[in-house]
Amino acid sequence: MRRTLTGTAASGPTGSPPPLPDVRGLLDGVPRQRAAGPGPKSPSGPGPQGRRPRPWHLLPTPTGTPFTFFYGVVLALTSYVTAHADTALVRALHENSSTDVTHLLSAPVPVLAASALWVAGGIASPFVLGFLLVLTALERRIGGVRTAGVFLLGHVLATLATEVPVGLAVLVGHLPDSSLHRLDYGISFGVAASVGALAGLMTPWLGRSVLAVFGGLLLQDLLALTDPLSNWGHLIALAVGVGTWPWVRRWAAEAAGTSG
Repeated sequence: MRRTLTGTAASGPTGSPPPLPDVRGLLDGVPRQRAAGPGPKSPSGPGPQGRRPRPWHLLPTPTGTPFTFFYGVVLALTSYVTAHADTALVRALHENSSTDVTHLLSAPVPVLAASALWVAGGIASPFVLGFLLVLTALERRIGGVRTAGVFLLGHVLATLATEVPVGLAVLVGHLPDSSLHRLDYGISFGVAASVGALAGLMTPWLGRSVLAVFGGLLLQDLLALTDPLSNWGHLIALAVGVGTWPWVRRWAAEAAGTSG
């Protein structure tokens, strides 16, 4: 007996599922997936994580720290004059720039400005190195105008604090009249005030260490009694710089926020 085929086998193609529609044309509008590439690069630019200390930032530049740079150029020129000009001419220039009592009474503003154009001791003075390093660091943090303000504040207040008592002592007869013409010029008061101000922008441990070392050196000079008025002026100027901490910290925060 022949076996008759039934079911799906017998029905053939009519029993298979319907074929899928051709969608190749529709996939042309779907964007392709990007191939896996390298991961994100670590920051190496000027951001906080990629920033590296730059040794040349310790010294002034005409664009980064214009006040310190051009003021330093002026001091270099006057120091050259001091070292190479005629001795009598240099003496006359220093005397006319001296912030003694006589000059402070007759022309206080011009003589206070002129006295800050000379370096007592010449270019080899340790205050020259302090000027370059300290004022550069301070200007990079609070700007040139405010750095000039701190410098001048220390220069003026320390000068007045040391010269006014001299004038009063001469007035009451405790000092001779020659004390009214005491030679007094230089940048050391302004540098000392800048050191005090910069210490307030450092970490607490570093700032206290700077004040302890620098203040200790000033006290050592005072105890040596080589120039008591100037030595007292340095300590007063350092205290003036410390007194500017609330302002310099606010200025530094504003400058950091602007640059960031």
